[in-house]
Amino acid sequence: MVHFRRSIDPSLFKGTMPLPPPQVTLLVPELLWPEPEDRDTLANLSCPALDTLLARGRAHHRPALSHEAMLSALFGHEGNAAYAAFRRLGDAGHEAPPHDGEWLAADPVHLRLDQQLLILADGATLNIAQDDAQALVDGLNRHFADIGEFHCAAPHRWYLRLADNCTLPAFDAPPISAVAGRSIQHLLPDVMQERAVRNLYNEIQTFLHAHPVNQQREAQGTQPLNGLWLWGKGRLPDRIDSDFDGVWANDPLAAGLARAAGVTAHPAPADAEAFLPHLAPGTQHLVVLDDLLGPVQYENGPDYRDALARLETGWFAPLRRALSAGRLKGLRLRATTAYAALNWECRRLDQWRVWQHPQPLADLIGALAKESQ
Repeated sequence: MVHFRRSIDPSLFKGTMPLPPPQVTLLVPELLWPEPEDRDTLANLSCPALDTLLARGRAHHRPALSHEAMLSALFGHEGNAAYAAFRRLGDAGHEAPPHDGEWLAADPVHLRLDQQLLILADGATLNIAQDDAQALVDGLNRHFADIGEFHCAAPHRWYLRLADNCTLPAFDAPPISAVAGRSIQHLLPDVMQERAVRNLYNEIQTFLHAHPVNQQREAQGTQPLNGLWLWGKGRLPDRIDSDFDGVWANDPLAAGLARAAGVTAHPAPADAEAFLPHLAPGTQHLVVLDDLLGPVQYENGPDYRDALARLETGWFAPLRRALSAGRLKGLRLRATTAYAALNWECRRLDQWRVWQHPQPLADLIGALAKESQ
């Protein structure tokens, strides 16, 4: 794979104008609570720094996107990117990149009927032991050897490298973030239009149901892993470019996109005060903060409020102070929400637009909900 990325030689600037302060792009999936009438969750939310950034930033938005789609778009990949191949690259860590081929994410899930709705719980919520995950993957490889090879990168993140002669047709399954905690039966007709895909899903479910790991989980009263969510089909591209000099995230998809672009990937820092000292002048950085993703997916209002309060204290307030003090050239805030994909461009001078009065987050959510109807 050939990597292309911006390279700046600091020696070129000796004796010339100093480099500008660094710039930060903050990606916060599910920033806004998706139930505008939920007063218990939205009442008295206190996030003055976030409210001010949003009020004084220059806003524009586009139709709703999944977290994976917005993240990939930041690296120039619009539409259905090869999410699985990129995420697998991030999961590979410092190992050699995975061999060439076509990859699918094959994430273990639990499907349950709830009042005639088919609800999907993703593997991160299912307390999967590493040994159990590997035993299931080994069994899948024995049973489906003609299709390809399954890989277990983490107990709740699995992959399928399709065999070179596999003729599995294309299918449009949403990313895992778009289905976790949600009803999926309205998606199944589109996902399973092709008979080969429908047969594969059914055969996987039959295999998992009979596996000793799941029989033991059921005997212990634990939710079985009774399905795989197959998504993100594709190959790594030959080239990828990026304007970022650093990517800070605990998300393996973000790490994989960074690695493909030759950009250094770091774990997400604890807070902005731990992050800002690492930024050199003239650089651009992407930070992915996914603290709100789980609470929104599983409609946990108290956890959403707690996570938002931590982000306000740890990130929004110190970043706004750094922006106002000129320690940052700009702050770009990107957010996936149920209403739209939201973008705010926040510059230092914008913070002095005192006539732009902050509004409570609940009011912004209500206004966006009306616009999206």
